[in-house]
Order: sequence, then structure tokens, then C-alpha cells
Amino acid sequence: MDSVTVLAELSGNIATVGYGLAAIGPGIGVGIVAGKTVEAMARQPEMAGRLQTTMFLGIAFTEVLALIGLATFFIFKG
Repeated sequence: MDSVTVLAELSGNIATVGYGLAAIGPGIGVGIVAGKTVEAMARQPEMAGRLQTTMFLGIAFTEVLALIGLATFFIFKG
């Protein structure tokens, strides 16, 4: 194999690992957001509706990071 082929294969592998790492962060973030929301609801049940709305916003902002990682994967792969 020539160096161009090896570089292309290495680039594809790095992009795959990069997306895997980009997916780990938001996964952990969503778990933390949901867990802290449940804790807050247990402390103040009367605020459950407002906390749930805030939780969904937090999850949405966290998941955007995973989508950016996915888009970056396809940009660098292609």
C-alpha cells in the first residue's frame, strides 16, 4: 500500500473514533441533567412542571453537541 492509501484509511478511523468521543460527552450530560432534575423534583414536587421544561431544554442543548459531532464525522469522512 502506498502512503496515500494508508493516510486515507487512518483518516477514516480517526473520524470514527472522533464521533465516538463526541457521542460520549452528550450521553453523560443527558444522564446528569435527567438525574439532577429527578433530585430537584424529589425536593420540590410543586416545581415538577417547570423543572421538566427546563430539563427538556437542557437535554436539547446537550444533544446538539452529538449532532454537531455526527455532522463533523460525515464532513471529514466524505
